[in-house]
Amino acid sequence: MIASGRDKIETPEQFKLAEETVKKFDLDGLVVIGGDDSNTNACLLAEHFRGKNMKTQVIGCPKTIDGDLKSKEVPISFGFDTACKLYSEMIGNVMTDARSTGKYYHFVRLMGRAASHITLECALQTRPNITIIGEEVAAKKQTLKSVTDYITDIICKRSELGFNYGVILIPEGLIDFIPEVQQLISELNEILAHDIVDEAGVWKQKLQSQSLELFEFLPQTIQEQLLLERDPHGNVQVAKIETEKMLLQMVETELHKRMQEGTYKRDFAGKTHFFGYEGRCGLPTNFDANYCYALGYGAGALLHSGKTGLISSVGNLAAPVEQWTVGGTALTSLMDVERRHGKFKPVIKKAMVELEGAPFKKFASFRDEWALKNRYVNPGPIQFVGSAANTINNTLLLELGAQA
Repeated sequence: MIASGRDKIETPEQFKLAEETVKKFDLDGLVVIGGDDSNTNACLLAEHFRGKNMKTQVIGCPKTIDGDLKSKEVPISFGFDTACKLYSEMIGNVMTDARSTGKYYHFVRLMGRAASHITLECALQTRPNITIIGEEVAAKKQTLKSVTDYITDIICKRSELGFNYGVILIPEGLIDFIPEVQQLISELNEILAHDIVDEAGVWKQKLQSQSLELFEFLPQTIQEQLLLERDPHGNVQVAKIETEKMLLQMVETELHKRMQEGTYKRDFAGKTHFFGYEGRCGLPTNFDANYCYALGYGAGALLHSGKTGLISSVGNLAAPVEQWTVGGTALTSLMDVERRHGKFKPVIKKAMVELEGAPFKKFASFRDEWALKNRYVNPGPIQFVGSAANTINNTLLLELGAQA
C-alpha cells in the first residue's frame, strides 16, 4: 500500500507528483479504495495516465460506510453492512436503558456526512420512536422549527400515553439538508473560500438577510462549528457540528413553552450521543469480508486483463456467495459536476436516500406505529457463526427486491 489520504487530486502539480510516484514504484496498476472522492481521483488519474501513454492502469474499489457510493452496477460499498450492525447494537443498548429507566430521551446522531443511509438502515434494524431522514427534510423544505416541532409533538403524545422516554435517530449531515441552513452554508462556503472571517464580524455583511438572521438564531457553539475550516474537498465538517445537542436544546425550549401553556405536564430529561468512529473500526461482518474478497479479486482480474478507469463491481449479492458475479463498471458513468471551493469540479455524484425507494417506503409505513408504541429491537453484537451470521442489511435486500 502506498499510503492513505483525503486529498483531492486536481492541480497540475498534484498530477505531476502522481506521475512521479507511479514511475518511482514502476507500477503496472494502481487500485484506489475509497468513497466518491477517492474514486473521483481514480477516474481522473486513469484519464491522465492514459493521456500521457503511461503503462499504469487505475481501478477503483467502493469503500465507504456512508453508503452513498452506489449505482445499479455497484449496489453497495463495503463497510456499510458492518457499520450499521455495530451502530444498531449500540442503539439497541440505549433502547434497553431508556425502557428500563423510563425517564430519558436519547438523541443519537449517526455518522453519514451527506446521505442518511446509515440512519435509515439502523432505524429498520432497531425501530426507534423518531427518525429524521435528511433527504425527506430537504424534499419537504422543512425548517429547524418544523423539525423541532415534529420531535416535540411526538414527545407530548407519548407523554399522554404514559411514556416519558424514547430514542431519536439523527443523521450526521442533517443540518446540511435543511434548506435555510443549506443556503447559509452555501454563502459561508463562498465567504470562507475568498475572505477572512474577522472577529469584529464585518464578514457577516456579506450574508443575505435571511441567512444572517438564521446564523444569529443558532446557538453560539453551532455558529463556531459552522465556521470551522472545510475538509480537503470543500465540505463542511459535519462530524464536528453537534446537531443532536442543538436539537435537544431546541426541544427543551419548546417543551418549556408548552409547559407554561399547560399542554405538557411532565419532566423532560435528554441525553445526547454521537455514534461515529466506533462504527467504522469493528471486525467486518461475514458479508463485508466476502464482499471485500470479491472486490479485490475483481480489481486484480481487471488489471490483469489490461483494463483502466473502471470500478470493481460485484453482482447478484442477494444470492449465496458462490453465485455472486464479478466485473467492472466505467468510473465515468458515475461522474457529475459540483461546485466546490467556489468552482465547478468533476466529481462522482453521491447516491442519496431515495424517498420513492423500497427502504424508505418500508420505514415510512411503520414509523407512526414506532413513534407511539415501543417496538424496540436490540439486535445484539455481530455474529460470525450461527443462523444470524450471514444476514444482509435491509437496505441492500430491499433495493435488490429480495425482501418485501
